[in-house]
Amino acid sequence: MRPDLALLAAGLTNREIAQRLVLSARTVETHVARVTGKLGVNSRARAVAGAVALGLVDPTAAAV
Repeated sequence: MRPDLALLAAGLTNREIAQRLVLSARTVETHVARVTGKLGVNSRARAVAGAVALGLVDPTAAAV
């Protein structure tokens, strides 16, 4: 499981994810935008659903 996607699935904000991964909030924002783009979706919730469907995130960890 990817820790960055797990944090997104847990419902954390970009700022919260940035603090946990010791990154800037802008870096996390860019990363989330790239992930949603690669998954072909336009929202965080759909990105999490897609990641769960692909087996990248444990469905029990998803807050969506």
